[in-house]
Amino acid sequence: MNIKNKNLMEIHLAVFLFGLSELFGKLLSLPPVIIVFGRAFFSSIFLLITMFYLKKEIKLKQPKHYLYLSLMGVILAIHWSTFFQSIQVSTVATGLITFSTFPVFVTFLEPYFFKEKIEMSNCVIAIITLFGAALVVPSLKLGNSSTQGFLWGMVSSFTYAILSMLNRKYVKEYSGISIAFYEQLTSTIVLTPLFFLQKPIFSLRDILLLVLLGVVFTGIAHSLFINGLKNIKTQTAGIISSLEPVYGIIFTAFVLSEIPTLREILGGFIILSTVFYSTIKAN
Repeated sequence: MNIKNKNLMEIHLAVFLFGLSELFGKLLSLPPVIIVFGRAFFSSIFLLITMFYLKKEIKLKQPKHYLYLSLMGVILAIHWSTFFQSIQVSTVATGLITFSTFPVFVTFLEPYFFKEKIEMSNCVIAIITLFGAALVVPSLKLGNSSTQGFLWGMVSSFTYAILSMLNRKYVKEYSGISIAFYEQLTSTIVLTPLFFLQKPIFSLRDILLLVLLGVVFTGIAHSLFINGLKNIKTQTAGIISSLEPVYGIIFTAFVLSEIPTLREILGGFIILSTVFYSTIKAN
């Protein structure tokens, strides 16, 4: 297996884990910011231990990189918080499918970040992906829970697009695990004041679920995804990430009996089609 195919496999595995992680938005009866705090807290601890075990360099090369990775951590906190908010005010399917629009943002922003040419085929894929996601909204009314979920999901989508491009920029200099550690450590610090303001009450079940979410579905998955960006364009990784709602919806149906509507199934099918095309095109 060549390095490019290895990176593609890492991104696919990471996206599979991300898809399952969305279940925690429903399994945990906690506010979104508290879920994100717990997720980032346990993930950063796991990543730090892993870095020591693997003897990875923790210190960054330049002082300004601490600022940049901290900014990425703030963006990550916003992305996760708005994403879980989308799921909690509507459904897992709404949050996931709306989130899948982030390749649209990447398609048009990436050329400005990396001085790359916009390919017409990528524009078409992005528009088709957006159409698939739009099917989830029955009517654009602010009082509608699906609309609220859609809007929160769009904020989550946009922030994730920005984060993915910044990840691609710094993965050339640092390992995926190093970037993930600093991002999630910053997310933990940023959300700490909100944690003390809300004073959440945790059950043992909540703690165990947050540990699982932080270690497996965040620490490991996030490191795999960032590392995969070494030889894969962000736009391609973004299209692959559109598989996330498909995984999430399937497992939500089995675990929570939250059956998707026909519109959501159609939207997922459209998105899945673009994923397969983009993955084949990347080889």
